[in-house]
Amino acid sequence: MKAYPASVHSLKGKHVLVTGGAGFIGSNLTEALLSIGASVTVLDNYATGLKANIDRLSNYDGFRFIEADICQPTQYRAILKEVDVISHQAALGSVPRSIEFPLNTHEVNATGFLTILHEAKEAGVKRFVYASSSSVYGDSLASPKSEGDEGNALSPYAVTKQLNEHYAAVYHRLHQMETIGLRYFNVFGPHQNPEGVYAAAIPRFLDKMLNGGEIIVNGDGEQTRDFTFVQNAVLANLLSLSTDHIDAFGKVYNVACGRSLTLNEVIAALENGLIKIGKTVSHQLTYGPNRVGDIRDSLASTELIEKNIGYQALYTFEEGVQAYLNQAFND
Repeated sequence: MKAYPASVHSLKGKHVLVTGGAGFIGSNLTEALLSIGASVTVLDNYATGLKANIDRLSNYDGFRFIEADICQPTQYRAILKEVDVISHQAALGSVPRSIEFPLNTHEVNATGFLTILHEAKEAGVKRFVYASSSSVYGDSLASPKSEGDEGNALSPYAVTKQLNEHYAAVYHRLHQMETIGLRYFNVFGPHQNPEGVYAAAIPRFLDKMLNGGEIIVNGDGEQTRDFTFVQNAVLANLLSLSTDHIDAFGKVYNVACGRSLTLNEVIAALENGLIKIGKTVSHQLTYGPNRVGDIRDSLASTELIEKNIGYQALYTFEEGVQAYLNQAFND
């Protein structure tokens, strides 16, 4: 694993609350915080998080877990008085899920977000870093996409993330909270769940390749994404939690590599990566209809996060795939 910049080590000794810490990005972030000497309380209700992620973190000193729902502040209000900073990763992800269950998505992603943001303000927690999404760009045709290029939302999930950004900006202006939003672009890596109808593409592809299943690609496979290794998302959080740059606050930032690949290119790269480490690849590739609510192409500009927070992607796509596979088959 590559080293983090020296600046993030200012988090050593701090008490960090990570919501959604049993999830994919949240658990990777929690592990990074613990490794640099922060104390971490994870808040999760296991709606989409995995107990296995908590179990692997429980051996660290300074780790605490609270099973709680962000929509129920009485379950976690007391702990907010003890924490220094918050990284809010809890959400119901997935565009298709939001289209099928819009009310559930809104309750967790919008009402839950405002609930914990307000509770943080009441408890005097100033720094509030939160997960947004590239989905806020909607039907924008800009490429690469820069903050300010937002188009019309294409799913209830995107709407909830837009609301998060608006609420955070309002709380920054009204209450001087140090809010920072991170628009993740197609994050992948270790501890991402390959199961279920809403599973992300890369872990699902790998699972099918190894088990001889059918890979179903929505559309022709030529749609593009800015795939981002999870350690790049972790770095963006660490920098956001530790920055003292006054211009960083009250804004949202793209978190990506600034490079787009087609799904067909990604599938080929995963196949090659598995073959390199001696794995037998056997699967069927099928192309299906386009998925409702999806955008065709996605490429991010990282200029603003580089300027205000000092972010530089730690891993290229290829390096991320290699690190992912090495960890997956060495665990």
